[in-house]
Amino acid sequence: DITEIERLSKELQRITRQRDRLHSMVQNAYRAKYTFDDIIGESDEIRKVIDLAKRFAQGGHDLLITGESGTGKEVLSQAVHNAGRNATGPFVTVNCAALTPSLLESELFGYVEGAFTGAKKGGKIGLFEIADGGTIFLDEIAELTPEMQGRFLRVLQERTIRRVGDTQETPLNVRVIAATNRD
Repeated sequence: DITEIERLSKELQRITRQRDRLHSMVQNAYRAKYTFDDIIGESDEIRKVIDLAKRFAQGGHDLLITGESGTGKEVLSQAVHNAGRNATGPFVTVNCAALTPSLLESELFGYVEGAFTGAKKGGKIGLFEIADGGTIFLDEIAELTPEMQGRFLRVLQERTIRRVGDTQETPLNVRVIAATNRD
């Protein structure tokens, strides 16, 4: 029936416009603002760090940045993102120490409808999925519980996530940059 085809065509156009609007919102909300030019310092040590970070930025590999609190680990991670292949993608920041383990799990991985009491109708997309095509920066990564470390390892190894309460894996194209002030 041509009427049904026209209705479906209009529905597809509406959904495509909505997807494009949401994609634009994500791009604007999750932006990295710092570049290597914003890093201040002239010492040999900081120059070595910047040179090394520039090389890593081009490779697209996951990174672990260590250093004392307040030394600019997030600034460096944003600079790496902005100099990398996924620079046009989102840059999502998560402070792992600021959230309880159960809240962190649902924030990182998202959840499906009915996964737990109080779960939103339709579920929720997680920060890993929002960062797809870009970078996720996990600050204070050393604060993850052993259970969360296991879930995180799965992301690093398989490049997939499973929403809380879901049975299916979702593939990801995301660079992970983690930071900690611990040895």
